Amino acid sequence: MAEASQQIRGGAEQPPVRPGRRLPFETAPTLSAIGLVVVASVSWLLLGGSLPNVPGGPTGPGGDGGPVRTATPSNVVIVDPRTNVPGTLVYAKDGNIWVQTRDQAHQLTNSGLDSMPAWSPDGSSVYYISTTPATGNPRWITNGEVRFYNLTYPSLLSIPAAGGDFQQLMKGQIRDGQYTWSYFIREPAIAPDGKTAALISDGPDPRRSDITLKLLSLGNLKLTDPKLPEIESLGHQDPAWSPDGKVLLYVRNSREGTRGTPTIMRYALATGKTAAMTTGGYMAPSWSRDGRYVAATKTTSFGTDVVILDARNGTELIKLTNDELSFNPVWSPLMDSVAYFKLDHGLVDLWLIPLTGTAPNWTVGQPIALTISAGLDAPSRPGWFIPPDQLPALSTPTPATTPGAPGASPSSAP
Repeated sequence: MAEASQQIRGGAEQPPVRPGRRLPFETAPTLSAIGLVVVASVSWLLLGGSLPNVPGGPTGPGGDGGPVRTATPSNVVIVDPRTNVPGTLVYAKDGNIWVQTRDQAHQLTNSGLDSMPAWSPDGSSVYYISTTPATGNPRWITNGEVRFYNLTYPSLLSIPAAGGDFQQLMKGQIRDGQYTWSYFIREPAIAPDGKTAALISDGPDPRRSDITLKLLSLGNLKLTDPKLPEIESLGHQDPAWSPDGKVLLYVRNSREGTRGTPTIMRYALATGKTAAMTTGGYMAPSWSRDGRYVAATKTTSFGTDVVILDARNGTELIKLTNDELSFNPVWSPLMDSVAYFKLDHGLVDLWLIPLTGTAPNWTVGQPIALTISAGLDAPSRPGWFIPPDQLPALSTPTPATTPGAPGASPSSAP
């Protein structure tokens, strides 16, 4: 049977109609446009629906008219010379990936298009997202017309932590005959066994998916959708593997009016069950190495702070910051501190809170600035790696709580 084609406005052609073959939805670009809005909003749900800011612009520390803070150049990260934390931190600045060891930071990539780094389990490489402009006048059908778009394609890449050539693992591009569209790839998190990456994506076909948690096999590079529930098509974000690899935490986005009310969810891979770990208002989870605790961002109408939760039931154990400007925590593998981002006069820096004493009754130390006026990329969460031979043995490691098991129900913060 000959394939038919139909002339439409502008002299362009629709893709040939094939028996039993579904044409691209005319609403696909609309859905992807909605996806853009969702990504922009949920990324900054990071701050409970309101980005913290300093009214009137920068004046000086505490708004006292002191020296104005200015960001360092894009190819420089100034590290506090007193910084002496073990291991290596990774973060993004001005679209490039940086690694920091003690009081030295160096740039790992230089495209200006990179974000969202994550360590491989053995610390040998860094996974990250790179976004490149499309070439060749990509086009898609919208409302019965062929339209040309300025698209960008995100890709999942990996690069040796010591520097070198990157490897592209996945590209957010969909083709349908002569027509091309893109899909989102965000926030890679690598499983402890190194075999799977959790991603936030509407791939492999954005016409049939919202921006939700997906699983990518790093062996055959096949993307699968566990079809986890969402609310009002607001999608998910912030995947985080438990130390034993049996549970994924992620954030299910929701809202009350215009304010974001994100909830940390627990997904057991063996059973496929999900359950809320927290009530609304928590996001960006980071597991402690023993699986007992989760550092998270607590969101309110005024801003965000860093807290520690009981991994069994989501109970808020301790609030580490009270400035309403702190977010995106990451546990030290030594479990003696939590690093996090802090927004100060429009600039994001990396800070650290020391913890002493016996968990969960820690003594919280004074915050320490790890970078100075760096202007780090806020949507790209930091990562922290320490070689296993430099870590103490865990006395009684605790398996991650399975959704639906006793103690897995969310608890309100005290």
